[in-house]
Amino acid sequence: MLEKLDMNRKLSEKQYDEQISAAQVRLRELEFEVFKRQIPVLCMFEGWDAAGKGGAIKRVTEMLDPRGYTVSSYAAPRGEEKSHHYLWRFWRNLPRAGHMGIFDRTYYGRVLVERVEKFCHDDEWRRAYSEINEMEAHQHSNGMVICKFWLHLTKEEQLRRFKSREIDPYRSYKLTEEDWRNRAKWDEYFGAVEDMLLHTSTPHAPWTAVEANNKYWARVKVVKTIVEAIQKRVN
Repeated sequence: MLEKLDMNRKLSEKQYDEQISAAQVRLRELEFEVFKRQIPVLCMFEGWDAAGKGGAIKRVTEMLDPRGYTVSSYAAPRGEEKSHHYLWRFWRNLPRAGHMGIFDRTYYGRVLVERVEKFCHDDEWRRAYSEINEMEAHQHSNGMVICKFWLHLTKEEQLRRFKSREIDPYRSYKLTEEDWRNRAKWDEYFGAVEDMLLHTSTPHAPWTAVEANNKYWARVKVVKTIVEAIQKRVN
């Protein structure tokens, strides 16, 4: 799936300004329609380090009524979270009817970082595919709109962004030793991502692989995809 992406896709600044504004206006209209019809919406973001997840989420929420959405960000489980099933901390934050939930990193960490870094056994991450599919099927049957995004970079573009952050005093905090360690395992993560897309992209909860070498293109594609998914459910 990833190898078929055209990583040269891009938008000019003028094209971006026109398209992102139109998509955001439509998304705001749909936010009120979602509330009126009491439809829960879940948007999930995964991707390579420095792929632009935060920037994409910002453009999704930029024109929304803040009372209509919640952004939840996840890192490694801590404290009480470790004493529960790995889906527990995510289940608690699923959006209620009429609300949009946005997950920055998700339970797919089970089949990505936990698999690659061996934080769980092979049988556990292999079993997670069916566990996740079943949970998403339950939410879909309850009327939820589910959008899942993998923001994809080339290895060369990621290195360029890492180096740019490294010398920028306002963004250097974003670059950590963990980012470099993850990059060293690029091939292992690439295989894990491909398996994830293959086993967990379903008709009711499809993955959208986003060509993120160009941030303008990526942000517009994300917002438009959410708009299309909600419109389909509303209609």
